[in-house]
Amino acid sequence: MLNDEFQYKIMKRLEEDPEISQRELARDLGISLGKVNFCLKALVEKGFVKAGNFRNSSNKNAYAYLLTPRGIEEKARITLAFLRYKLSEYEALQQEIENLKREAAALQRAAQSSSREELLLSSRAG
Repeated sequence: MLNDEFQYKIMKRLEEDPEISQRELARDLGISLGKVNFCLKALVEKGFVKAGNFRNSSNKNAYAYLLTPRGIEEKARITLAFLRYKLSEYEALQQEIENLKREAAALQRAAQSSSREELLLSSRAG
């Protein structure tokens, strides 16, 4: 359940805001609160994140999630992996767009050719 993409997104968000609540994290990432809880526990168990209580006037049981030195190294590793994956997706999408452009141009030429033939036939018939 904790793939590199979720691990990257969670660690990136925790680095930006260590005091973010699980509910806010779930909303920001578009995943369930239960999934955030599961992922955070996994990151803590792996030693990538340290969760600590802190006192906050509005929420006495709030946590701060800090990346450990191992977590920072892991975030760097998965950042590179995530970048490679996204670049691969981008290149595949560029190729698909080029193929669609060629197909659309060929269809447009065929339609124009067909229209000319229909006009020619109708002028001869009339």
